[in-house]
Amino acid sequence: MQFTSLLIPALIAAGTAIACPGEEHGHAHDHHKRAFPSAPLTPPSRPLEWGDFNIIHTTDSHGWLLGHQKTSFPEPNYSGDFGDFASFVTHMKQIALEKDVDLLLIDSGDLHDGTGLSDGFPPGGVDAHESNKFILDLPYDVMAIGNHELYIYANTFDMYTNFVPKLNGRYLSSNVNITVFDQHNNTINVPVGNRFAKFKTRKGRSVTSLGVLYDFTGNDVNTTVQKVEDMVKEAWFAEAIKEEPDVFVLVGHMPVSQDNWPTVFNAVRAVHAHTPIMILGGHSHIRDCVQFDGRSMALESGRYMETVGWMSAKLNHVGTKDNITFTRRYLDPNRVTYEYHTGRGTSASTLSGANYTISQSPFPSNNSLLTLFAAEAMPYALTINNSRAGIQNVMITNSGSQRFDVYSGPFTKNDQLTASPFTDSFLFIPNITFGIASQILPALNNAGADERRRSFALDERERERYSRGDVDMRFMEWLKEMDRRSEGPARRAAGNATLGYVTYDSCPGVGDDVLHTPLPFFDTPDFIGSNNPDVSNDTPIDLVFVDFIEDQLLGILNSVQTAKTYTTADVSSYTDVLADAVLGCTRRSSGTDRRSAIQI
Repeated sequence: MQFTSLLIPALIAAGTAIACPGEEHGHAHDHHKRAFPSAPLTPPSRPLEWGDFNIIHTTDSHGWLLGHQKTSFPEPNYSGDFGDFASFVTHMKQIALEKDVDLLLIDSGDLHDGTGLSDGFPPGGVDAHESNKFILDLPYDVMAIGNHELYIYANTFDMYTNFVPKLNGRYLSSNVNITVFDQHNNTINVPVGNRFAKFKTRKGRSVTSLGVLYDFTGNDVNTTVQKVEDMVKEAWFAEAIKEEPDVFVLVGHMPVSQDNWPTVFNAVRAVHAHTPIMILGGHSHIRDCVQFDGRSMALESGRYMETVGWMSAKLNHVGTKDNITFTRRYLDPNRVTYEYHTGRGTSASTLSGANYTISQSPFPSNNSLLTLFAAEAMPYALTINNSRAGIQNVMITNSGSQRFDVYSGPFTKNDQLTASPFTDSFLFIPNITFGIASQILPALNNAGADERRRSFALDERERERYSRGDVDMRFMEWLKEMDRRSEGPARRAAGNATLGYVTYDSCPGVGDDVLHTPLPFFDTPDFIGSNNPDVSNDTPIDLVFVDFIEDQLLGILNSVQTAKTYTTADVSSYTDVLADAVLGCTRRSSGTDRRSAIQI
């Protein structure tokens, strides 16, 4: 059974990139079912190891249901769309029946925010309302809420109203509530989903599940997130774990390393010293695995449908206190992988052009997406139909505004919103002398996390960023460490392999399903800016910046000069163009219609 046809209308919805406000494309676009990359894909290195109890795991999919459609590696590794994945799950469920074992399908949150398919709705629409319907077509056994389900109340309410009921008590939000009206029009504070779930598997095993969100502080009004350390002290929590199941399946949008899973694990272990515990985490976008003791395993399965996680356990002798045999595997989601592990099919076409990457190219450089955005796209896009276009300026934004690489091939609205999804606005302060304005960007980066990132320790500022949902620091550190470990002989030994993730975790054995050469990694600054204008230091210019960094920038501005104390009263709107539209702007020059930002 193939599900790919389900996604054809979605491909049309995620069509050609939008122009800047005030501009229109005057031509139609043909939409065809995409072909899969013709670049050879490496098959998995070995079959999956099945146990008595098995789990397929997804997390942080962020709307990546169309698969990765570009032909530059590592993208073909992840070219399977959600229809392919649905078929894979169907076949794996059949194999589980034939083996007479249990197989659960589990997701750890963050269905929202990431692609045109999930977030490309016009004003008034609810992000991911339509794309989440595809997810409901799959037989998920347990799902947990993520922080990206909480940034906008309308999205949370849509989940509560239209998504959660379809999971029949298996969508879990143990420490997350929403404020709604009851039937008498009184406000009530209730869980978005269920606090916990207890159920029996096909083989009759009893399962107790929780759905935990890390200590997130960036949620919208009328939603609440309880600290994990407080959640485990609740009466309902004690009641939920009181009865011993055959296995605890703890699901949550929380990294399996360097976060609060030990708090939850220890609370369960205090009551049940030897019960098997399987933890499925998320949020930090990395492949990771840890074991808190010999009868547990905790797995995290990457991001953006670049990884499908696999965990198995041999639970037939749960009455003993011996260590349990667990396995884990990180699968590249593509048809070759799915065919290898189930026994079915793959194919397709290639395009050439330039790639613009966030960390695979040095900054600044011709192939740096950050250079492209700051030095070329912003100065053009933000001055279109702008009365201040003739005034020299310095433009600054945060590098974290760019969320994904831009690869060769057609640049669609989906690519635009995937690379730069945030709807931040641009502000400015007029009449700042260039001598002062030129100091702002270096000062911002000196105050940033460049040095602290190297130690991986979270100081107060980094903890604040993390608590509000910023995972770039951890993800970039993971990529950097991957590149560092694979220098010299290790990289040469894998020289014939395709680019991709090379995972080093703390669980035994090799976790990656396919051998890859690690992606090259270059450090990037926290803040990026346009090229400085060729003017004298006393020339008044416009200091333009994204609203996301307003407080920080004002603090820096007041530290590099004392002539005036600047406040929000000195700040005005610079343009109607939002950050997510910058890469999609179109330049018309000498009668020729061409992309301003994306020369691919």
